[in-house]
Amino acid sequence: MSESSAEVVEAVTGATASAGGSWRIAGIAGAAIGVVAAGAAAGVAIERMTVGRGMRRKARLALDSTGPYGTLRGAPGKAHADDGTALHYEVDDIEPEGGTVPRRRRLFGRKAPAPVTVVFSHGYCLNQDSWHFQRAALRGVVRTVHWDQRSHGRSARGMAQAEGTPVTIDQLGRDLKAVIDAAAPEGPLVLVGHSMGGMTVMALADQYPELIRDRVVGVALVGTSSGRLGEVNFGLPVAGVNAVRRILPGVLKALGQQAELVERGRRATADLFAGIIKRYSFASRDVDPAVARFAERMIEGTPIDVVAEFYPAFTDHDKTKALARFAELPVLVLAGIQDLVTPSEHSEAIAGLLPDAELVLVPDAGHLVMLEHPEVVTDRLADLLMRSGAVPAGATVGGYGSTSTVQPG
Repeated sequence: MSESSAEVVEAVTGATASAGGSWRIAGIAGAAIGVVAAGAAAGVAIERMTVGRGMRRKARLALDSTGPYGTLRGAPGKAHADDGTALHYEVDDIEPEGGTVPRRRRLFGRKAPAPVTVVFSHGYCLNQDSWHFQRAALRGVVRTVHWDQRSHGRSARGMAQAEGTPVTIDQLGRDLKAVIDAAAPEGPLVLVGHSMGGMTVMALADQYPELIRDRVVGVALVGTSSGRLGEVNFGLPVAGVNAVRRILPGVLKALGQQAELVERGRRATADLFAGIIKRYSFASRDVDPAVARFAERMIEGTPIDVVAEFYPAFTDHDKTKALARFAELPVLVLAGIQDLVTPSEHSEAIAGLLPDAELVLVPDAGHLVMLEHPEVVTDRLADLLMRSGAVPAGATVGGYGSTSTVQPG
């Protein structure tokens, strides 16, 4: 086992053994494991920072007020999952000049066809704000729905999980169906999912093939996988990965039962947490620090017990057969080449089963490719929307900004 792997294993096992005592060590383990679930795996050597802790804290506070990231809001709504969990969603509708969209459009006395709705599903330990750049670019161009997965963002904690029922990807697919029924009950749909959100889209297709056949006109799968996630090594040596996998389920369970303790530790080890996130979320060296901090806030906002509830679902995830539901549709499959969480090989495997899909592999990009290279993701998504008829050819998509600190000359 490498030295870095051994350090993390030691920290994690130590946190389990002394959960009632050393909250700082528990926090390090909680931070690392939280990022594993979100898309930033534990088990790497963290760069030692030389700037004083007080200065770094001030820098984080300054970055929190920098940029508009996560500030976009739409018309709020609430859907209810089959177990009663309240799911928060927001609609960005198309507003005609000088007025709002009437609830019921009419054309020559008849109800006009419902517009195409693009439904965005986010990844694990993130929330709907992770689509910030794409949301900003598409405002006014097409109707969009952004929602928070159960126990994430503004959605309620899963009621079934409170009663001891494990989370499954199938449950998330049913949650997405509840959101669609509430926010877009009619009209064509384009489904967009990142990481766990892409798995959610696959689970929807697996359980509701008639919905895909009758209403879905396009699909985008970003940095996701149809299965075999248990084989991902997160960039670690084989020995280190095997060691972490052996202890991770028990550690997660223990940390989930000590949520308050671990959350205190996560706050105290924010520097370590930020280092892990940047390493496993982004590949570019020049990512805007405000964007990196934005990602950090989303991930650190996910309680450790939620991390513990969701983690086992990924090992069981296998929706390879469900991909056939998309065979006749315009499909975009996009991934960062340096994604250590859901490696681009998984996207290549998906595209291999959908030979008519557009496969885009983004160089110098990690797991959060839609934040790291928004210009690429937005451009390819706009093209998908045109191919699927969601927007007319030649439509102008709004500016998407840049996450690079290096500006064009």
